[in-house]
Amino acid sequence: MNRPTTLRRFSLAGFAAALSLLLAACFVTPGKFDAALDLRKDGRFSYSYKGEIFVLGLSELARMAGDADDANAKFVPLPCFVTEDSAEERPCTRDELDQQKANWETERQEAAARRKKESEQLRTMLGGLDPTDPKAAEELANRLRRQHGFTSVTYKGNGLYLVDFRVTGTLSHDFVFPTMEKMPNVVPFFVLNRRNDGSVRLDSPAFVSTDGGMGLPFGNIAQMAAAEKAKASPEEAAKIPDFPQIDGRFVLTTDGEILANNTDEGPKADPAGKRLQWTITPRDKVGPMALIGLGK
Repeated sequence: MNRPTTLRRFSLAGFAAALSLLLAACFVTPGKFDAALDLRKDGRFSYSYKGEIFVLGLSELARMAGDADDANAKFVPLPCFVTEDSAEERPCTRDELDQQKANWETERQEAAARRKKESEQLRTMLGGLDPTDPKAAEELANRLRRQHGFTSVTYKGNGLYLVDFRVTGTLSHDFVFPTMEKMPNVVPFFVLNRRNDGSVRLDSPAFVSTDGGMGLPFGNIAQMAAAEKAKASPEEAAKIPDFPQIDGRFVLTTDGEILANNTDEGPKADPAGKRLQWTITPRDKVGPMALIGLGK
């Protein structure tokens, strides 16, 4: 009897489908990183991010669905049972086998249509890059290298980029990190909003959670994937991509007035004025937030 195997196959396919939907708008995430921001009363600022950026291709998720998504898969009949609630198997009738095969063919066609749609969506999200092209990952790395602030970009494979980003300037306008050329749907890791009263608000949209998990609005993908891998067979587990765990440190220094913040320990004295520090892990529910008064 292979009912548990069948159920696991559908479970894995459901996991892939759920992630595909969730990642349709949020597909760039941080991994391990160190980031720092310095704000001066006169509006000068410096920002740095050194660490991992993970770009997940939806085509990877399609491969997780198993045999139903395999173009070379062959029809394998499912067992038939004496009664609906029985564990005792019986030979399937010809009509039952014909219906199973018809359902299987329908599922294959739907899976193919879904893969095509996801590939087109991802191509749009990647600014025209073809996610099935082996050169796409390096093309994206070259785009980042062209952008001001990226002093180093190295592609490590499996959607993982190691970057060194540094920028200085005057905060006369809002600041967002990261931005990626031709990719407007990236959820920012950090955002600075300059207010008319001279204050600056720091937020971290990519770290907001609504279900008790860290890292993007749908929670921690890495933990979801790890849990699914633990339940899966070796063959199924190999189809689930490895997701980097969020493991970061963010430090803010300023000579301005700290009006609000959500650190555990609050501001500390620092040669640069005052210092706020956050350690960001998958167990957190919110990311860094602060309101700094710089004066007009």
